[in-house]
Amino acid sequence: MLPHFGPVELILILVIVTMLFGVGKLPEVFGAVGKGVREFRKNSANDVENAANAAEAATKKVEADASEETTGENSQAG
Repeated sequence: MLPHFGPVELILILVIVTMLFGVGKLPEVFGAVGKGVREFRKNSANDVENAANAAEAATKKVEADASEETTGENSQAG
């Protein structure tokens, strides 16, 4: 489980980031982080949609196979 970050921890992280990158680079760094988060969310949504489509296709295939087996059994019985 992830630890909970309070205001003191967040301020400490901000100070460390400022010391590492400098004040001038902060907008560029946070812009890149924001872009990465947006891409991650977009791809996650696409993955969920693709998984749902694959599950639907698999369900249709199983239903089609089951109906073929039922039809095949009926024609063999007669």
